[in-house]
Amino acid sequence: MTYTVYVDGQEGTTGLRIHEYLAGRGDVELLKIAPDLRKDAAERARLLNAADVAFLCLPDAAAREAVALVNNPNTCVIDASTAHRTAPGWTYGFPELAPGQRDALRSAKRITNPGCHATAFVALLRPLVDAGLVPAALPVSATSITGYSGGGKKMIEQYEAGGNPELAAPRPYALGLAHKHLPEMKAHTGLAAAPLFVPVVGPFYKGLALSVPLHLSQLPGVTPEAIQAAYEAHYAGERFIRVLPLRDSATLEHGFLDVQANNESNRIDILVFANGEQLLLVARLDNLGKGASGAAVQAMNLHLGLDEGLGL
Repeated sequence: MTYTVYVDGQEGTTGLRIHEYLAGRGDVELLKIAPDLRKDAAERARLLNAADVAFLCLPDAAAREAVALVNNPNTCVIDASTAHRTAPGWTYGFPELAPGQRDALRSAKRITNPGCHATAFVALLRPLVDAGLVPAALPVSATSITGYSGGGKKMIEQYEAGGNPELAAPRPYALGLAHKHLPEMKAHTGLAAAPLFVPVVGPFYKGLALSVPLHLSQLPGVTPEAIQAAYEAHYAGERFIRVLPLRDSATLEHGFLDVQANNESNRIDILVFANGEQLLLVARLDNLGKGASGAAVQAMNLHLGLDEGLGL
């Protein structure tokens, strides 16, 4: 069977990567809009409603406008923007979130693709909140370093143009403490409050590692081994989430974490580092893979009843 797919916003970073994932597949027909009609609402509406699956790779306001153009009840919309990540009636596109999430994605016609930082944070905290190891009321902080491709075409151009010494060092941002991923980081972990979150963009193209520090004194009776066991139980059998050994010996031996180790994959690595008093939880992924386009294709595969790893 052949499925028709339309990417609205196909020239952006996420849209281009989705096209790359799907271009070689014999079961997908990619619908394309003529360049001079990209802003033509009637033509966009025609293509959106002709598709079995429509990906929205657009700014938030444009994504909301695109959803309003869809009147075909059979079209599944997968929105890569922030617009609907906590909206009622939309299913969060993270199959590994909890039992039943895959079934929800199979039946959903409105799927919201997780943000890259949020994917890592949710992957770390949801299993621990569900297991009762981290209280929902616990104040949590997180730091995430990511490649500059996460900033989109304009930022990519700035970095690749060269000549700006400010771009040679890592740069913390969203210092107003209102990063757009915060609502979903709260909503999909079960935490009572959003984390104090510091994202950092680095002078490399892609790769992301988010870390969450915890004091064992905040978690009475909890051990590093219990945290590790909760991850292993939650992600048992998952092909795209790998739980590395507690205090991963390879990482500790070399002394540095390779932020880019999962580039060109749809994989998340979960790592737990600990001493007698503290824990450091780390999730590592490709911000353009499992953090964006790979996750979108995985959700599409699930929705269509296909092997969810097809093409990934």
